[in-house]
Amino acid sequence: MKSEPLSVQQIFQDRRQYHVPFYQRAYVWNKEDQWERLWEDIQEKADERLTGSAGNPHFLGAAVLEPQQRRGLVGVESLHIIDGQQRLTTLQYVLAALAIILRESNQGSLLAVVETCRWNTNKETMQQPEIETFKLWPTFRDRAAYGRAMHAESKDALRNSFPDSFTQSDKLRHIGIDHPPALESVWYFVEEISKWINTTGESNTNARIEAVVEAVLKDLSIVVISLGEGDDAQIIFETLNGHGAELYATDLIRNYIFMRADRDGADGLQLYDKIWSQFESSYWSDKQRRGRLIKPRMEWFIQSILQAELKDEIDPGRLYPGYKRFVMTSAPPLSAQIQLDCLNSQAVNYKLMQQGDASVAIGRFGARIEPWDVSSAVSIALAVAKSNMAGDEQTQIFDAILSYIARRAICGLTNKSYNKIFIQILKEGDITVEGITKYLSNLDGESSRWPGDNEFQRAWLEDPIYPGRLDAAKMRAILSELETHMRSSRSEDPYRSGAATLDIEHVLPMSWYEHWSLNDGSKATENELKSTELSALLGEILSEPQKLILEREKAKRQMGNLTLLQYGVNRGLQNYDFQRKREAFFRESNLHLNRKFMTMESWDEVGIRARGLELFDLAKKIWRSPSS
Repeated sequence: MKSEPLSVQQIFQDRRQYHVPFYQRAYVWNKEDQWERLWEDIQEKADERLTGSAGNPHFLGAAVLEPQQRRGLVGVESLHIIDGQQRLTTLQYVLAALAIILRESNQGSLLAVVETCRWNTNKETMQQPEIETFKLWPTFRDRAAYGRAMHAESKDALRNSFPDSFTQSDKLRHIGIDHPPALESVWYFVEEISKWINTTGESNTNARIEAVVEAVLKDLSIVVISLGEGDDAQIIFETLNGHGAELYATDLIRNYIFMRADRDGADGLQLYDKIWSQFESSYWSDKQRRGRLIKPRMEWFIQSILQAELKDEIDPGRLYPGYKRFVMTSAPPLSAQIQLDCLNSQAVNYKLMQQGDASVAIGRFGARIEPWDVSSAVSIALAVAKSNMAGDEQTQIFDAILSYIARRAICGLTNKSYNKIFIQILKEGDITVEGITKYLSNLDGESSRWPGDNEFQRAWLEDPIYPGRLDAAKMRAILSELETHMRSSRSEDPYRSGAATLDIEHVLPMSWYEHWSLNDGSKATENELKSTELSALLGEILSEPQKLILEREKAKRQMGNLTLLQYGVNRGLQNYDFQRKREAFFRESNLHLNRKFMTMESWDEVGIRARGLELFDLAKKIWRSPSS
């Protein structure tokens, strides 16, 4: 390895090309975070040049280069940019801006110096002149815009090359468009350099032009690290990027895969195009929340795969070390082809699960598990989907997992141990209906047991489920599944669970005391309710009316009192009496969940319990007991 500080002119003046490997990420620097600071540094050095006080070069950071073996006499020298592509690319944009300004100012001598840092000469000795003429060649995602911006010899040429980016008055659009970074960067530096040059009028223009050119070419310095034959480019890349916030773990993983492809002698570009390129889409970069963490979907996908493959818990903050451990589990280490085949096959299952595709078992599981926010179960689902078991068997496993989760939630039991529990299932290795059911059935203690029918029924009928034990998403999921299972295959209107327009309705309303009489015919006020709750809390002996008030207050949040209703209808009913609500059910609702209310003349604690029992008979079939 050789390391030396070089000026911009020293870096770019030789006949060579700095090549960004195709698998590296696209150019991402921008005005606010990087270009403005770089221009401030250039301007400071240019001001020093004008006053004759030019001091030490300004250090911009490091670039790690891997020389490529040259075959034959034809072609320019090529170096892969292992690290530093963002700053080297930006410097090319600065040079392009300088060239435009020098051309418009008729500064031929300075222009010739700048152009030697932008273009390689002697096309007749190149293998691919249209590519090798560039001093820097970006990754394929940036090439089209990069080429147009670098070839533009004036501001007018830039406008003609990117017509959609400009207004009719030839100004760069600021609203409703994302400009190609190549255009936006060159345009920014042209504008800023021009303003600085013209600050004091025409009398000093030539001196200021020369000062800014010298500042860029001579006063900006980069430490260039050139790797030798025995140096590992991947280790260097990890050391520089693996502990910072600049890259996502999946950027490191992508580079790791394709550096492995280079070592294996595989066709990296073909692997990229056919398999990895799908992971560059916005679908995989979209941010997703799990608990308190928000990360790109791709990172959660990788975490789930690693847990399924390694049968171990993977910290989201240590994905890259986890991925390397996955690759090194076999001897020899997994090839790039095998790694990508694994990612590709599991990506299909993961998308089916995320999209809730009802045509396959893992898709139905994904739709049902989503409201429960139990991400550790995703790894088991991927392991099940990867197996050769039939769809019915997969469904039975998913039903068992969902029953375990739903029963514990309704019974008010904690979910804090789920990571350990589901990872242990993977470690046990018996990913079958019998194996998973047996493992979950044998768990005991408050933190892990699978509630039986008696405990489940008691919580279902008597406990304050919503609001309280379940949040809105989970409560809606429970009611949606009940509705789905109430409908036969001959129902005229198949139900689509999780409909966003449905609201959770308390038939006996939360504020019942205004329109709803107690079972003895009396009515209570809000103050009487508060007084009764205080008496109960203090352990005082309650009167019969007070007992009725507490019984009513408890019943309103029980499962038998809850249903689904279109959002607008529910808001319109508010706290009105049962007769008015029943009329709305007749008029507006076709849910099977609401048929019971249409046959009732009144609604009270007795009706709530009776409906709760009817719903429980269905619930224990949907979320089966560990013994069934």
